[in-house]
Amino acid sequence: MKNIYVEGIQGMGKSTLVNHIHQVAPELRVCREGDYSPVDLAWCTWMSRDEYEAVLERYAEIKDEIVKNTVEEDGHFVIAYTKILTDILGFHKDLEQYEIYNGRKDFAEWKKIVFSRFEKFGGKGYLFECAFFQNIMEDLILFHELSDEEIVEFYRELFGVIDKSNFCLLYLYSDKLEEFLQVVRKERCDNAGNEMWYPLMMNYLKDSPYGRKHGYEDFGDMVAHFKHRQALELRVIEEVLGACARVLPAKEWEIEELNL
Repeated sequence: MKNIYVEGIQGMGKSTLVNHIHQVAPELRVCREGDYSPVDLAWCTWMSRDEYEAVLERYAEIKDEIVKNTVEEDGHFVIAYTKILTDILGFHKDLEQYEIYNGRKDFAEWKKIVFSRFEKFGGKGYLFECAFFQNIMEDLILFHELSDEEIVEFYRELFGVIDKSNFCLLYLYSDKLEEFLQVVRKERCDNAGNEMWYPLMMNYLKDSPYGRKHGYEDFGDMVAHFKHRQALELRVIEEVLGACARVLPAKEWEIEELNL
C-alpha cells in the first residue's frame, strides 16, 4: 500500500480528508502534525543525547510521560512534546527551542536532517498530514528565503531520494483562497468569539525574515503569501511530482473518486 501525503493551504480541509481516508482505509497509519512521524518533525524535538538527558532531569516529575512520547533515531531524540499534558509552567515553550523549523537550524544542517529522514524512510501504508509541503515550504520561503527556482530545485532533489513507487500526494486546491481563509478566521476562535488562529499566524508571518523584509502587516499580506505558496506548490506538483500527485477541489471531492 502506498504512503499518502495530504497537502493544501490552511483551511482547505486537510484534516477532514485525512479522516475520510482513514474511515475507508483504517489499516493506514495516520501521522498528523504533532504526532511522531518518520518523515516530518512538526511540533517535535530533534535533540542530542545530552540535550535529552538534560530535559529528563529538568522535568523529572513527568519523566515517564516524556519517555513514553520519545523515539530515538540514530542518536537523536524526537519528543512529540505537544502530546504531553502538564501544568508545568513553560514546559512546552522550553521544548519548542529544540524544533528544526522557523529558522532554528542553519540551512545546511536543516536540509541534511530533512533529506536524511525522507531517504531512510522505507515504510508503507502511512497517511501523512502536512508532511511534504506545509512546514518545509514555509521554512524555505519565510526563514531560509530561497527563490522560487531554488525551492523547485530543492524539491526536485528531495523527491529524488524518495521511493516514488510508494508515494501518492493529494493536494487540496481552491481559487477562492481568500474566502477560505476568512472562514478559518471565524472558525478558529475561543468560546467568547476571540480570534485565536489569525493573530498567531499573522505574527508568525510578520516576525519571519521574509515577512519583515516584505513588510507583512495585515490580512491582505497573509492572503498574498498563501497565494504565492499555493502557486509554488502547484508548480512543484507539475514540474517534479507529476503522476505521483493529484490536485483535488477543496471541500468538493468525493471519497469514492479517490480510488484508494
